[in-house]
Amino acid sequence: MKVILLEDVKTLGKKGDIVDVSDGYARNFVLPKKLGVEANAKNKNDLKLQKANADKVAQEQLEAAQELAKTLETKEVTLTIKSGEGGRTFGSISSKEIAQAAKEQCGLELDKKKIQLPEAIKALGAYEVGIKLHPKVTGKLRVKVIEG
Repeated sequence: MKVILLEDVKTLGKKGDIVDVSDGYARNFVLPKKLGVEANAKNKNDLKLQKANADKVAQEQLEAAQELAKTLETKEVTLTIKSGEGGRTFGSISSKEIAQAAKEQCGLELDKKKIQLPEAIKALGAYEVGIKLHPKVTGKLRVKVIEG
């Protein structure tokens, strides 16, 4: 019996796959637990429509991420840090502080987990920080650290 999987099943396949299973396995395990439905014409058509819709949504998210990346290129965030003699700083700038400053200064909602800092910023100056907006899109935000 051919079955369309509604969820990932470890031994069978991923969600949306059409797999061939024995009739008993389908009747006693896959169908009652709502892990899949029988692969008839209606269900195949529904699957095709769902995949088309998911592709459309994914494309829209990619375009929105690319648009946000272009917006980030023009923005600059300024942060202050205390420093002592010889330009030595006390503390550092973290991704949380960058996200908060971007919200206050530019009105951009950035997730601190998506800000890619190899290590915390511990010196004065200008930096370009990568922000992972989408698996295929990474934006750059200029961060200027001044003495405060």
